[in-house]
Amino acid sequence: MSSTKNIFLFKTYISNPTRCPQLCRYNHTGTQFFEIRKNRPVTGLMETAREMIRESLPIKCLEAVILGIYLTNGLAAVERFPLSFKSQFQGRCFRHVVLGVFHAGRFGALGLSRRSDLMHKPLQFRSLTDLVLDFQAAYEGYLHAVVRVKVGMAVTHDHTSFETIAWEHLSLNPMRLSPEELRSRLDRHGRDLRTKMRKGILGWPSPCREQPRGKSVSPHRTLSENPSRSSREDISFSPGVKKPLVSIALSQSGRFSRV
Repeated sequence: MSSTKNIFLFKTYISNPTRCPQLCRYNHTGTQFFEIRKNRPVTGLMETAREMIRESLPIKCLEAVILGIYLTNGLAAVERFPLSFKSQFQGRCFRHVVLGVFHAGRFGALGLSRRSDLMHKPLQFRSLTDLVLDFQAAYEGYLHAVVRVKVGMAVTHDHTSFETIAWEHLSLNPMRLSPEELRSRLDRHGRDLRTKMRKGILGWPSPCREQPRGKSVSPHRTLSENPSRSSREDISFSPGVKKPLVSIALSQSGRFSRV
């Protein structure tokens, strides 16, 4: 699927999801058609998203989040993060997750739910707190008490990445926090997302896991030009002969020169 088509589907979905029925039919059958494991790497989840598009079967909220990530991978100016809720009603617990989005200084959401006000949200919220409170107000309209809000980290735009999604970077209990403390912690996380967004605009890549440290070979020289290796080879061919130490200096061009 091309990036142009991804952008069209994203804009269509966030403005009027009823125009994309093949992507937003909720699964009322009681049968799970697609298996989503949260600990799978991004590349594996994106393969599941392609399968969902091919099969066009009804999905639930978690599958909708993976599909939303796939459809917005071509939008480098849009930052995505998982946003999940745990609510209680008549002693029963219910869990729900949507894909939070951030673009041009505004927050919104992509998702799927039985309730129209618990899924997609337009990009009109000035802060992450405003977005969360809007969801909380919708829950209260259905007599649900939100007992847990979890906000993840930004999802990489590299669909071939082997890193996993951070689903629960921030976990809050609105029942035990004052409104001021809840807003403070959510706004702090929102600022982190905006900071990452500014770095993305400057061309810095999305954060990924650190690579293991080790010796690397300079791109300006081959293994045969490795001075330490050459010294060992010379000594092995001249046993018992001491050679003077050679000082190696790195020139401005990036090549090694003998001093």
